[in-house]
Amino acid sequence: MFGSTLDSSRGNSAASGQLLTPTRFVWPYGGRRVFLSGSFTRWTEHVPMSPLEGCPTVFQVICNLTPGYHQYKFFVDGEWRHDEHQPFVSGNGGVMNTIFITGQDMVPTGFIPETLGRENMDVDGVFPRMTDSPQESIPRMSSVDLEVSRHRISVLLSTRTAYELLPESGKVIALDVNLPVKQAFHILYEQGIPLAPLWDFGKGQFVGVLGPLDFILILRELGTHGSNLTEEELETHTIAAWKEGKAHISRQFDGSGRPYPRPLVQVGPYDNLKDVALKILQNKVAAVPVIYSSLQDGSYPQLLHLASLSGILKCICRYFRHSSSSLPILQQPICSIPLGTWVPRIGESSSKPLATLRPHASLGSALSLLVQAEVSSIPVVDDNDSLIDIYSRSDITALAKDKAYAQIHLDDMTVHQALQLGQDASPPYGIFNGQRCHMCLRSDSLLKVMERLANPGVRRLVIVEAGSKRVEGIISLSDVFQFLLGL
Repeated sequence: MFGSTLDSSRGNSAASGQLLTPTRFVWPYGGRRVFLSGSFTRWTEHVPMSPLEGCPTVFQVICNLTPGYHQYKFFVDGEWRHDEHQPFVSGNGGVMNTIFITGQDMVPTGFIPETLGRENMDVDGVFPRMTDSPQESIPRMSSVDLEVSRHRISVLLSTRTAYELLPESGKVIALDVNLPVKQAFHILYEQGIPLAPLWDFGKGQFVGVLGPLDFILILRELGTHGSNLTEEELETHTIAAWKEGKAHISRQFDGSGRPYPRPLVQVGPYDNLKDVALKILQNKVAAVPVIYSSLQDGSYPQLLHLASLSGILKCICRYFRHSSSSLPILQQPICSIPLGTWVPRIGESSSKPLATLRPHASLGSALSLLVQAEVSSIPVVDDNDSLIDIYSRSDITALAKDKAYAQIHLDDMTVHQALQLGQDASPPYGIFNGQRCHMCLRSDSLLKVMERLANPGVRRLVIVEAGSKRVEGIISLSDVFQFLLGL
């Protein structure tokens, strides 16, 4: 909700017809009654400010200001206040905030504010700080907009449950832990699914999840690490035996030195969506089983669904579809947000480099990179760093076609050949609107990126340069949720 809009041309000597700039003033520090006054009102009028819907401690109002310098203060519960996080000066009237609105052929001169802090207002044509070189014109995201948006998303997710993610109809496939690994490999491939929960009949409960990373580790163990597990033994080697072997590989031990399997990460149908998202992020998994039992001891569990970040993001987009203005950050271009992994520009350093592959790289090196970099996909680029395709963990299931995994050596097959095998197999997972590789531009809004990632099978977007398709970065579902939840 916005307060009244003030036209500053009423209260100063500016010539009529001069261009006015809508300027949003924000007081984010609470209060019962908050007013704005300044040089643009000749200090005689107190403009009432309105609390933001869903965030009662934040007040705002929009004023139309003429070009030039303006001073202002806030009148909070009968006391004059200034915002220490905005530019301010000291004068005869005490400490006052300042703002400069540009006009045609105007530059700020002879003015040095005492501090330049975080922006709590979105203003067209404001000079918040001087720079040494011209920069790309990018709308700034204020700390208030970020706080308000995160608060509203947190409230939404905290009041919605995993039960709302359940489709009206569908199927969930679970695998018996005594099933041979090879057979499980084929089931995932034939069903076009990336992972499946594991059921232990002896224990009468779900005990884990089998996914692409398991098959990647199996193939690497078979082909490059001199494993005692032969391809023939793979025919009868059970999932349970592999999980025990994986614990040895991962060096997961309890206090006695014995390897232990990773406990199943699961949620209940009445767990709120914020907790579901946090479980997925904290455990670095693609999805969590939604399991329900009517008994207190958890016996006779029912597998209802596999909850993923994609489903939760779809819920957010659906809720704010017709009120996107209530989330100010949605219109921000992604290049102005600390989101995703980017190729560093010349002279910049990056603590998290973006991994890429050439099409002639070996499949073995691609799988090793997926494991070592702890990523779910890697862009495949040409010699000009232009996007050709993308290789993902889930693409490994294409090797189940005609037992390809038993006929190839990982270091002899190239990424290009592996991708061709996957295209011939045409698995449904990861394909949306006939596309395997989903892209966006650095100028795209956060809303547009979220809507694309909410589509089924789309787990990440590659940021490319318009025209050349040169890779500039990558944004995953995990990146978006870490940003939205402030992690």
